[in-house]
Amino acid sequence: MINVNTENHIMLIEVDRVKKLNALTIEMYSQMAKAYYELDTNDDLWVGLIYAKGPHFTSGIDLAAWSEQFAKGTGNPVAPEGEIDPYAMNNAVYCRKPLVMAVQGYCFTWGFELLLNTEIRVAATDTRFCAMEVRRGFFPTGGGTLRLPKEIGWGNANRYILTGEEMTAEEAYRLGLVQFLTEPGKQFDKALEVTRRIASVAPLGVQGALKHSRITYLKGEDAVKDVLWEDTSAIMKSEDMKEGVQSFLERRPAVFKGK
Repeated sequence: MINVNTENHIMLIEVDRVKKLNALTIEMYSQMAKAYYELDTNDDLWVGLIYAKGPHFTSGIDLAAWSEQFAKGTGNPVAPEGEIDPYAMNNAVYCRKPLVMAVQGYCFTWGFELLLNTEIRVAATDTRFCAMEVRRGFFPTGGGTLRLPKEIGWGNANRYILTGEEMTAEEAYRLGLVQFLTEPGKQFDKALEVTRRIASVAPLGVQGALKHSRITYLKGEDAVKDVLWEDTSAIMKSEDMKEGVQSFLERRPAVFKGK
C-alpha cells in the first residue's frame, strides 16, 4: 500500500508492500494518484518525498493485473477527479509541487519511470535501475521512452530500454539521472534533508521556477517566454515576496506562508 503522512509543509509518500518487494498493484497506483492530487491542491503542502520500506524500492509491477489493464488500451487507470497520474501519461496534468525521491536496492520498471517524473533523486549505492519490460514481452509505458533519452541521451537511453540491462547507482549518478549517492540505509535521510531545504524557501517561487522549467523542458524556450513576465508580475505582488524583501532588509530568516 501507499502510506501518506505530512510534516512541516512536506508530504511523505511511502511505498509499503515489502513482502512482495513493493510490486505495484492497481490499488497502490490509485493511492499514489490520490496523494499527488492532494499534494498539488493543498496550499499547506509545498513539496513531496517518495520513498519505500524494505531493502528494495520495487521489483516492478504486479504483472498479471497490469497486463489486463494495458490490454484495454485506455492507459493508466487514473480517476477523472481527485487523482493525478504520477507519470503524466494520460494527459498533460503534472503536480505543481516538486517531488524528491529516495531509492535503494531494486528500482525496476514503474519505480524507474516514476523517478524520471520527479525533480531531485537520491540513490543508495546498492541501487540497480532496470527497464526490464522488453524481457517480459512489452515495453515501458510510464514515460521511460519519452524521458530517459532527454535525461541521459539517445544512445545511452536505448542501451537500457532496448536490452533490459541493469544500470548501477554509480552509472546513474555519472549520467546525471540521480543527484546524490549515499551509503545503503542513508538515502532517506539525505532525501529528507533536501526536501526540508526546499520547504524552507518561498513555495510560490519554487512552484513558479518548476512551472517555467517544465514548460521549457516540454515545449522549448519560446513557450516559457509567453508566460514569464505575467507570472513574474503576479508573484511580485505576493505576501511572500514582501516578506522576502523585508527579511533581507532586517537581516533575518524569512518566514514564508505560500501567499
